[in-house]
Amino acid sequence: MDLGRALDVYLRHVTIERGLSEHTVAAYRRDLTGYLEWLRSHGIEDTSAVDAAVIGRFIADRAGAEPRPAATSLARLQSSVRGWHRFLAREGIEQDDPSGRLRPPKAPQRLPKALTIDQVERLLAAPSADEPLGIRDRALLELLYATGARVSEAVGLDVDDLAHGDVLRLRGKGAKERIVPLGSYARAAVDAYLTRVRPGLAAKGRASSRLFLGARGAPLSRQSAWLIIRAAAERADITAEISPHTLRHSFATHLLQGGADVRIVQELLGHASVATTQIYTHVSVDALRDIYATSHPRAGAARASKEAPPATIEQARRSRRTGG
Repeated sequence: MDLGRALDVYLRHVTIERGLSEHTVAAYRRDLTGYLEWLRSHGIEDTSAVDAAVIGRFIADRAGAEPRPAATSLARLQSSVRGWHRFLAREGIEQDDPSGRLRPPKAPQRLPKALTIDQVERLLAAPSADEPLGIRDRALLELLYATGARVSEAVGLDVDDLAHGDVLRLRGKGAKERIVPLGSYARAAVDAYLTRVRPGLAAKGRASSRLFLGARGAPLSRQSAWLIIRAAAERADITAEISPHTLRHSFATHLLQGGADVRIVQELLGHASVATTQIYTHVSVDALRDIYATSHPRAGAARASKEAPPATIEQARRSRRTGG
């Protein structure tokens, strides 16, 4: 099959049949478009002309590019290529999958970075309670920390997703839905936004069912949510690196430090596998090591880290704002 046509068929499949998010589909399109450009530059116009040697040369070419790509980027690229060829073979478009023996590089495991409970408190208090957009921003931040929602899930919320009061309906990856508790702090912040701010924002734009709206009444974008988080971090004088996932990481870490079962946290985060959630247990173990090293009279050089622990277990229990 012609390369371009084969790519179009695959992208329709992951969009319609697998229900992947637009951001995931866009990542596939980016990776595979670059792959097809490389194939064409080497005189290959049809999927039947691709074999394992061709794929190996492509990966080697990309791995040796300057600047050298990160292991995670190269692994994602290989995953995109494998997924495409596997689909073509499974659908009978090609007889074999030439990427079958391709193994992605093993990326170093990086522990997610969580804020301390004190930092979270300062971050949530940063938006001004006297300004309409500050009330909105506070509601967004409280909701992210209370539910562990991804930023894309939060900005994709409709007002009706709050219909059940103290729980929230989130739509995650693959259009999967999950129900999570909202917590009293977040519920109060969202209620203040709904009654005092959202009606005025909605009047500035076209009718929208989205919960969070921008200054002109349009649905809040992921990029705008990211800017809100960064601005709040600056106001709170938080020098730690902040990313769109920071509050999600903090949510999971603080729950586990507070004694929550890892499988409950898995459900709350919407992880398909508990193995994905278990990375947060390493964060908690590191915190326990630090607590032991600073508390036990004979811990001596057993201290595992020079940095202060993100929060003690008792602090997590006393400040468990995620539960209300």
